[in-house]
Amino acid sequence: MKIQILSDEMASRIAAGEVVERPASVVKELVENSIDAGATEISIWVEKSGASLIRVSDNGEGMGPEDLALAVERHSTSKLRSEEDLLRIATLGFRGEALPSIGSVAKLEIVSRPASAPTGQRLRVEGGRKEAVRASAAAVGTTVEIRDIFFNTPARRKFLKSPATELSHICDGVNRMALVFPAIHFRLQHDGRNIADYVSVRDAKDRLRQVLGPDMAKNLTPFSRLHGQLGISGYLSSAPVSYPNARYLFTFVNRRYVRDRGLISSIQRAYQEYLPSGRQPLVVLFLDVDPHTVDVNVHPQKME
Repeated sequence: MKIQILSDEMASRIAAGEVVERPASVVKELVENSIDAGATEISIWVEKSGASLIRVSDNGEGMGPEDLALAVERHSTSKLRSEEDLLRIATLGFRGEALPSIGSVAKLEIVSRPASAPTGQRLRVEGGRKEAVRASAAAVGTTVEIRDIFFNTPARRKFLKSPATELSHICDGVNRMALVFPAIHFRLQHDGRNIADYVSVRDAKDRLRQVLGPDMAKNLTPFSRLHGQLGISGYLSSAPVSYPNARYLFTFVNRRYVRDRGLISSIQRAYQEYLPSGRQPLVVLFLDVDPHTVDVNVHPQKME
């Protein structure tokens, strides 16, 4: 069989699989963009657990027509200017892959307006095919709407889990973001029903109460340590409080949620003599480290 070069469209669909794993991946990427844009309010609407509709709206800085047109081009980003910037990443997004990846496997519409513009701009992309940017009425900020995810890759759509499972992944992702950004007001609605409404708070403990509920939050003890350039803080549950799985082990590095085996294993070892076999604690751990010492580019979802 002869080797042949894939078309740009096919290559984009394959590459999208590394970023757009499921509807929750889309929500995560869009919310990260909103946070990087300085939003203080982020609203998420989903229908049919994200398979039919995902809409994320924010009050961030917005984009003008030139930036909007570039936003859906692969590897276009406002967050990196040089190779050195890659070694000191302070934003959640930086690769310029999210929107083009989403646009290659879904029907994408972006409406955005910066505060300096009297009107907004609208851009539509369907299966990687981009329309011209057009003027549109809009509030300051950005609204991104995704319909029919994986409409052109039926095999990918077939492997989505049950609606309940996909919605659970979306809720978990929003809750993690809310925990580490308590000053942002997050709203999540599914099929017209309010799932979460986390108003902005100053005290991180208040956000814990919002996300985890007062009964779980009251069992948490705050801690904070500084070791040179390494800052460690968060909240720990006290024995005998425990849970049947590791769902409530929240680990963040430089405000980015990660699932690092070393971190998780260290937490579990610290608790093993205090909890029954197979039981897990509730831990919210924040690590603040020098960005030069962390490579967030080793994982497609930037979670390792």
